[in-house]
Amino acid sequence: MTLERELWACALLIEREHGDGADAHIAERVATLALAGDFAGVERWRAIADKLDRLRDGGAVT
Repeated sequence: MTLERELWACALLIEREHGDGADAHIAERVATLALAGDFAGVERWRAIADKLDRLRDGGAVT
């Protein structure tokens, strides 16, 4: 599985598990990782957030 597909899979899973609370869950993860200085983790979760936004907007999965 490519990183891109993994990010899409994560976005789908978060949407299923958290529904309307998905954005809050992602924001919490980003904040926690930022405070810990894990900027690679922050970047990853922001990429997941981008995929989730694209899913909600009817964007194509690439």
